[in-house]
Amino acid sequence: MKIGFIGLGNVGGKLSGSLVRNGLDVVVRDLDMAAAQPLLDAGATFGESPKAMAEECDAVITCLPSPAASAAVLEAEDGLLAGFGPGKVWMEMSTTDEAEVKRLGALVKATGAEPVDCPVSGGCHRAATGNIAIFAGCERATFEQILPVLTTMGRRILHTGELGSASMLKVMTNYLATANLLTVCEALVTSAAAGMDLNTTYEAIAISSGNSFVHETEGQVILNGSRDINFTMDLVKKDIGLFQEIANRHDVPLEISPVLIDIFDDGIARFGEREWSPNIIKRLEEATGLSILAPGFPPEMTDDEPEEAGYEVIPKGRS
Repeated sequence: MKIGFIGLGNVGGKLSGSLVRNGLDVVVRDLDMAAAQPLLDAGATFGESPKAMAEECDAVITCLPSPAASAAVLEAEDGLLAGFGPGKVWMEMSTTDEAEVKRLGALVKATGAEPVDCPVSGGCHRAATGNIAIFAGCERATFEQILPVLTTMGRRILHTGELGSASMLKVMTNYLATANLLTVCEALVTSAAAGMDLNTTYEAIAISSGNSFVHETEGQVILNGSRDINFTMDLVKKDIGLFQEIANRHDVPLEISPVLIDIFDDGIARFGEREWSPNIIKRLEEATGLSILAPGFPPEMTDDEPEEAGYEVIPKGRS
């Protein structure tokens, strides 16, 4: 199976790297040739255009920064839609809007190809090792066709239902992670203001009911001071905004979500949209005059688990 991969940024470069590292036949493309070079050196080939990749490959993955970017790659004159046909698969790994992926999916199906939305969750450090989680929304037969590709890029693979369901769940999980990031920031600053040792505070949270994935990852790079989690404030705003749009479409009167959006709007206004997202804590550091730093924490997260073969996760209550 020949796989095309368009979008070699923080996440896409690592996911495509897992495909190349595990011996798959991969064609890559990015507007930044420097992003493609390590993959070309490792054995991938370069796609001359999205259309050419759609014609050449059995499946083409897009992993791009916005719904608009994905739409452009599909709908341009030399885009994927111009090259797709029966038997082909489009795999959208970007974090995108459920309604937009359904719109584009309908255009893909009109060519005879099959669409899948398959965003990832778990952080860039797990994308690098092939241990990240992947959601997949598509027909069951299509899921089984692409499962070997998904299990090469990720460890835990969840078939979420119809097209669009994976994107909806992805923005929901990112919303929860954002809420947790802000509460971790408030907990660390309040602990420091009360005179608590931050190394002890970190361990207290880690062994308690207050622990979380966000605390164990972003909490560490906050305390190190690098705040480098390979994710920026503009991406947080996009994701939590997409979640709010889902709630709006279904008339859910959310109360916490608008507050999160306001906080990140303020953070972007102060520090810039490309600031690392954990630096949202700087709002509280500036307000209190405190510096939330502690010795012994790493500047970035690495996955210390060995790469393992991926597998499908079966929801509880399902056979």
